[in-house]
Amino acid sequence: MRDARSLAALRGLRCRLLPRAFARHGRLREEDAEAARTFGSVAARAGLRRIVYLGGLGSDDDDLSPHLRSRHDVETLLGDAGVPVTTLRAGIIIGHGGISWEITRQLVENLPAMITPRWVRTKTQPIAIADVVRYLVAVLDLPEAAGQTFEIGGPEVLEYTEMMHRLAALEGRYRLVMPVPFLSPSLSSWWLALVTNVDIRTGRSLVDSMINEVIVRDDSIRELVPFEPMDYDTAVLQALGERARATRS
Repeated sequence: MRDARSLAALRGLRCRLLPRAFARHGRLREEDAEAARTFGSVAARAGLRRIVYLGGLGSDDDDLSPHLRSRHDVETLLGDAGVPVTTLRAGIIIGHGGISWEITRQLVENLPAMITPRWVRTKTQPIAIADVVRYLVAVLDLPEAAGQTFEIGGPEVLEYTEMMHRLAALEGRYRLVMPVPFLSPSLSSWWLALVTNVDIRTGRSLVDSMINEVIVRDDSIRELVPFEPMDYDTAVLQALGERARATRS
């Protein structure tokens, strides 16, 4: 009975981890830390043998945003109760419903011309959600992955502005993107809230993170899980197809 209650608590915690990360910008690290410690403790009591955590790309040596720094803290805190943690760090995940992807899609579809913040020139390494799931499932059965941190990404390093232009081309649109230096993170988050359905608090956390370059510097996971991730255009077409099917259902 205790294990059943523990597993039920784990399911609830798993669903709350991401919303808590965006709940209150000022207490981001404290709330994430509390959730990670609680999750790790319940996992240990439930007798779990492995935690697999999907974190965020970004070098620990960089001046990371509070959101990315918090995600890196969680990697350690999850294992404090003794359950080995395998961490996969990813950047932009291309898939229907993903927040960062939805921002990209909605900006392209809602605005024929965009005066954008400078972060649209930041480099990232997007990855298809199907490939993320493939990595997550694969590391579950790899003993050598226990306690390790891996970086995952697609085959292309792109600027956000290039991602928007290529999405527009795939949808048969032309979009003018003009980066300007005077849009602060605060103004950027209001701008995103105005033209997308992302709320201001979530937008601020994401905007702060978009200033950091998030690319794969260590691709050692490719040796453990050998396959070729799909390119950006293919990932976008799959995401658009998923959205079309969800809209029809």
